[in-house]
Amino acid sequence: MGARCRRPRALRPGDRLAILAPASPFERAEFDAGVTEIGRLGFVPVYDERVFARRGYVAGDAEQRAEAFRDALRDPSIAGILCARGGYGSVQVLPFLDASEIRNAAKPIVGYSDLTSLLVFVTRHAGLVAFHGPMIAGRLARGPRGYDEASFLGALTSATPLGEVGAGTLRTVVPGTATGVLVGGTLTQLLASLGTPYAFDPPARHVLFVDEVNERPYRLDRMLTQLRLSGLLARASAVVFGELPGCDEPGGSPTAADVVRDVLGDFRGPVAMGLPSGHTNGRALTLPLGVTCTVRASTEAHLVIEEAAVEP
Repeated sequence: MGARCRRPRALRPGDRLAILAPASPFERAEFDAGVTEIGRLGFVPVYDERVFARRGYVAGDAEQRAEAFRDALRDPSIAGILCARGGYGSVQVLPFLDASEIRNAAKPIVGYSDLTSLLVFVTRHAGLVAFHGPMIAGRLARGPRGYDEASFLGALTSATPLGEVGAGTLRTVVPGTATGVLVGGTLTQLLASLGTPYAFDPPARHVLFVDEVNERPYRLDRMLTQLRLSGLLARASAVVFGELPGCDEPGGSPTAADVVRDVLGDFRGPVAMGLPSGHTNGRALTLPLGVTCTVRASTEAHLVIEEAAVEP
């Protein structure tokens, strides 16, 4: 992701949104509830029988999942793409995708968790802004209780910067101020990409967002240490962690916060944690990836999105 990311077109009321399953299968009741929520927001959900495919722990054959994705890109009536669920499997579709086709289609693509693999491909290889935001299962299926509607609509429908996100949720680990391009996602997926043609390869002075769930402290330490030893952490100007739910040791100590302080205590830029995007116990924020943001961490910590994620 050397050049500036292209921005997709802003979504408008009545736009048709393709619902795809690039990773794992899902419960039909959750799917139906999520479809209802998309309609409530003023969009038209579009899907076909391929979204319900099953092959063990993935949602059908990888080539079929990729075909559904390409069809959504090529269909001029489809304005954006929402993913149904994470789990595992999105990395399997990457060899069947064309980065230039994604960039030229310039459609908003939304997901998190296992979909980090796809978001990295979209931002790094296709050079298109992507969205770390709610999926159908677990988030949109719960209605406004499952996701932050304001940041979802703000990021996807308004050609103005989101501004501050997660106000009052972030706490400072290392003080400082830094500006850079926001990238990242689930730590497991970022690290799993290394050594592959689809490796996480962020630009210099980026702001790294790190999401994770249900990883015990020693595993979190191992992954953050790997990130550091890889040299990627040294490229970052700031690091912002999610809530890291389920990452404290059973019994209470050590905590995920303890690990972050231990591994990143001497980081040269600001480090903050507690942003509710992706895996969170509350309403999940939508974060545009590939846009400029600023982190300010002192007594309080703030993340400000300074660039619009979509264009009119």
